[in-house]
Amino acid sequence: MIQAWLHRALRWAALVGAAFVVLSIVLVLMLRYVPVYGSMVMLERKVEAWAAGETLPLRHQWRPWAELSDHAKLAVIAAEDQRFALHHGFDVDEIRRAWEASRNGATLRGASTISQQTAKNLFLWTGRSWLRKGFEAWFTVLLEALWPKQRILEVYLNIVEWDHGVFGLEAAGQHYFGVSAGRLSEAQASRLAAILPNPRHWDATRPGPHVERRSQWIRQQMRNLGPGYLEQLAAD
Repeated sequence: MIQAWLHRALRWAALVGAAFVVLSIVLVLMLRYVPVYGSMVMLERKVEAWAAGETLPLRHQWRPWAELSDHAKLAVIAAEDQRFALHHGFDVDEIRRAWEASRNGATLRGASTISQQTAKNLFLWTGRSWLRKGFEAWFTVLLEALWPKQRILEVYLNIVEWDHGVFGLEAAGQHYFGVSAGRLSEAQASRLAAILPNPRHWDATRPGPHVERRSQWIRQQMRNLGPGYLEQLAAD
């Protein structure tokens, strides 16, 4: 009896697993070609607001690659993932450095790539758990296998959270500076990139000393990378 029940349970688990794999591949393939008008993090923020008895209007407008500021593209890469064009979703060197630093007593810092952050923002929730990290790794592999790098960055810039209810570069540019996503200056883009680690508590228009120092460092890294860096993404 127990053996038969275990056999049925394993069979159902295999069917559910296979269905998840197929559906996730189909979803990722579809989103390679169509605009992305929402994300799981957007849904999570709406649910959080509803549970707290509050309303949270979402500000979000999709903008294709050509309508996104090159300054913003380079700023986010400089701030978040300078080996974005070179790795396959996971920056092994950065993960190793973060782990070694934690073993030496430092606080364990994040080493997520733009690909991982896109996977998390688009498909998953924000809480920390090994389950979420496992799903994040799976969707990161799919994004890297099925999307070009340019598409990964395009979607990331369109869905990343920049303030309470503010998602994507177009909404962030309008919210902080009153300009569209394609008209952001180098300084404005660097400030937006500087607040990404804590976007609901840091302000791009009134940056404190830490954010201002970080934005200056990002601008220097942007110059070190050079505008030709983006050409590597187009050649992917």
